[in-house]
Amino acid sequence: MKQPSFDRRDFLKLAGAAALPGLPAWAHAADAAARAEGKATFFANITSVQPIMDAFQKTTGIQGEYSRISSSKFIPTLLTEAAAGKLTADVVQAPLPMLELLKERGILASYRSPAAQGYPDWATQDEHITLFGVEYVSYLYNTQHVQAADAPKRYQDLGDPKWRGQIVMANPSNHASTISWLVGLKEQVFASEDEWMQFVKALAANQPMFVASFGPTPAPIESGEKRIAISMPKYIVTKAPAPLAWGPLSGPLLGSARAIAVTAQAPRPAAARAFVDYWLSREAMSLLARDVGEYVLAPGVHPPIPGIDQVQVKPVRDLSDQELQRWGREFGKLFGAR
Repeated sequence: MKQPSFDRRDFLKLAGAAALPGLPAWAHAADAAARAEGKATFFANITSVQPIMDAFQKTTGIQGEYSRISSSKFIPTLLTEAAAGKLTADVVQAPLPMLELLKERGILASYRSPAAQGYPDWATQDEHITLFGVEYVSYLYNTQHVQAADAPKRYQDLGDPKWRGQIVMANPSNHASTISWLVGLKEQVFASEDEWMQFVKALAANQPMFVASFGPTPAPIESGEKRIAISMPKYIVTKAPAPLAWGPLSGPLLGSARAIAVTAQAPRPAAARAFVDYWLSREAMSLLARDVGEYVLAPGVHPPIPGIDQVQVKPVRDLSDQELQRWGREFGKLFGAR
């Protein structure tokens, strides 16, 4: 009698539903082909993910090999390797616009992971790309130097003259995430473009100190050199026990969507799918939230930051290269930045 055949995804769904012994609820058992391939190579520009790589290997028996590539080199590296037919990445992770560009170039494979069940519909609508988090932005302050009662309550309060010379932020003339965040405030927070522009001009009048990216923004707050950082709440976790707090508690918090995908030329396609399944699991996303402070889309998972589970976090619209350049020039003029 012929044995019935099962699609791998159907098996995973059934296994999860049945809560098979020894398997997590989402059933991330790697199939024989994935184990035979031995490893999955992961190209990304996210930090502090080694605990997930270790847990992936422990759970599946497949090695996770992580290569961190800076944002400026990410696209050129992938395009060059793909053009030469020597793409070494099985899985790629980056802000959504980068993966969309790779998709346009035919570098991403179609794959819908069963582990993304329960994610928001907007996170799983693309058959090539799955969104797993939002690189959320707000402002931070040091509770030893700024009392909660005196801290900004709204985005508009960042323009209060009392913060003149006391703010640090990534350069709004050339830092894409900051440009997108400022435009996102116009489109999703402020009641009118005039009100938003008044805010931008007031913020610029406070003469912020500029740094290259979000990464260096917490240091001047930790040291007391500055009072407010336009930055990411995740640093409350990664910079602990530094006495950092965030706002505005009323939200919403905006940021660029983070995404993951399997490459079309993956040297180890089965292991690549197994890695994406694990990455999107509640187990892995809990590690990312708990240890790195990331805002993830796995249902019910939040970073250990007081109040984050009560605030709305939303992705900003993806700006085209032309929009980024235009707004970068505009913000450069307004802020006197280069």
